[in-house]
Amino acid sequence: MLFLWIYMFYSCADSCAGLTTRGLPAPPRASPPLSPLLPGEPGEESSLEEQREALDAGSPISSFFNGSGTKRLPQAIIIGVKKGGTRALLEFLRVHPDVRAVGAEPHFFDRNYERGLAWYRDLMPKTLEGQITMEKTPSYFVTKEAPGRISSMSKGTKLIVVVRDPVTRAISDYTQTLSKKPDIPTFESLTFKNRTTGLIDTSWSAIQIGIYAKHLENWLLYFPIGQILFVSGERLISDPAGELGRVQDFLGLKRIITDKHFYFNKTKGFPCLKKAEGSSKPHCLGKTKGRTHPDIDQEVVQRLRDFYRPFNMKFYQMTGQDFGWD
Repeated sequence: MLFLWIYMFYSCADSCAGLTTRGLPAPPRASPPLSPLLPGEPGEESSLEEQREALDAGSPISSFFNGSGTKRLPQAIIIGVKKGGTRALLEFLRVHPDVRAVGAEPHFFDRNYERGLAWYRDLMPKTLEGQITMEKTPSYFVTKEAPGRISSMSKGTKLIVVVRDPVTRAISDYTQTLSKKPDIPTFESLTFKNRTTGLIDTSWSAIQIGIYAKHLENWLLYFPIGQILFVSGERLISDPAGELGRVQDFLGLKRIITDKHFYFNKTKGFPCLKKAEGSSKPHCLGKTKGRTHPDIDQEVVQRLRDFYRPFNMKFYQMTGQDFGWD
């Protein structure tokens, strides 16, 4: 029997080897190693990496994951605030493989609620088991009906609020409007009902949004404070990895997003991603972010600081965090 096996082995050697080469495509050539991605401005990555990215996008594995999964209602929502840093937070979070998020703001709980939950769910990306579905719409935080509507969808929804010095936030809000409507009145004239008496116009949305304590009271009627994470817009700039660490912990995610994912863009004045979601390219937020603020009368700035101070103190007490705005 032993001699029979030896005979069969040697008889098959040549013919079996031919099966690997005759009638079959040649094995793929090994791609040259990619050069490491260094911190830099967008557009500095090599063409080799661009080619690899294009190949990866069309791979069967990529196609499988892009086409599989289930559309689910979000388990976590970034609910505010406008001009606080919500877009940056969402873009940073999308780097995490277990986060899937809608890019555009759905505005379901403030503007499109009558369309129904089926419509809302259909906007969501497909997720695999263990992945989190997210969306962000900053106006939810100041919408009176939003807390009750989100609670009706799911009382367990995790909520994230990105807050920023309310004076700086108001000026940033005004700057955005000014870029679209250059003929609007000055910031100073919009701030006061009567500048002589110093009465602040709280009906102006740019001012009203920054009264965080007032808006938070509405949310606490429906959600416990422990179900809401408050992210510092200032620390999101100075220490993005630190704030993202807190967010990942809050969402129950492994801490994958770390310092290695960021570089500081001196031109824009805030951190950017070395690699964006699904890409090998560096990525910074668009030109609409990081606009230069107009010069505001410092007396007006001080009056606004005095106005917000008691609301800020109450907000610190409610959240258990001192954001250092005073």
